[in-house]
Amino acid sequence: MAMTTDTGAASGPGLGERLRTGFGLLGPRHPRHTLTVEQADTLTLPIGDDGVVVGVNTEGQPAVLGVNRPTPYDMVLIGGLWTAQVLALRAAATGARVAVETGRAQAWMPMVHAMGGGQNGLAVYDVGRVPPQGASAGTPVLVVRDCGMRPPRGRVVSAPWQSVLTLLPYLSPVAPRLMRQARLVGVQRVSPDEAAEIGRVLGLPRPEIDSLPSLQDGVTLWCTDRDRQYVMTQATDSEVGLLGVARRMD
Repeated sequence: MAMTTDTGAASGPGLGERLRTGFGLLGPRHPRHTLTVEQADTLTLPIGDDGVVVGVNTEGQPAVLGVNRPTPYDMVLIGGLWTAQVLALRAAATGARVAVETGRAQAWMPMVHAMGGGQNGLAVYDVGRVPPQGASAGTPVLVVRDCGMRPPRGRVVSAPWQSVLTLLPYLSPVAPRLMRQARLVGVQRVSPDEAAEIGRVLGLPRPEIDSLPSLQDGVTLWCTDRDRQYVMTQATDSEVGLLGVARRMD
């Protein structure tokens, strides 16, 4: 069996129909390009998906979060500030602009100063004061909403090339709504009661519900509609120097 791509000029019956229905222009004649199935297996790229490396999965492979997307993308992290700040740093390192909406600006200012006073990809705003970001394919944006247990509805929402990450320190009355609306949900260590409620909302199997109260610092269970992965976020030396070691509590 072989995979074949024919770039030769078309002729014979059906030519008029192909041209009329728009299946492409006729090009110069070239030999047929044929690969065996074994050769096709070698056509791989030595890179993963484009995005932010959030850690390693249970198999030790890089776990990549694609935050720069041409469609609106909402994420929720029920976890610690440390993980959200690592994600913000790494998103900025990929070229995204990061806008942080927070009621605790003092917790984010060391990052702002370390990155050049807000001139190099990260800016901090009071709750409800995030201006329009003008996101585009050339300047994607990540909005981090660090607004406590009951974040108000944001003025700046997800949009093409503008993703939103909402940080919740614990499960709150608004959390189920936010989780249902999100395309991606991350859960760190929570209480058994919180784990049961999160499992109900996300449809988690019993073993994963039982694991949530005992997750280590830095471990997140990332959930989509189709996939779930445990990911360990390992800080670099520079991240440890700026943010300290991984921790669930702030």
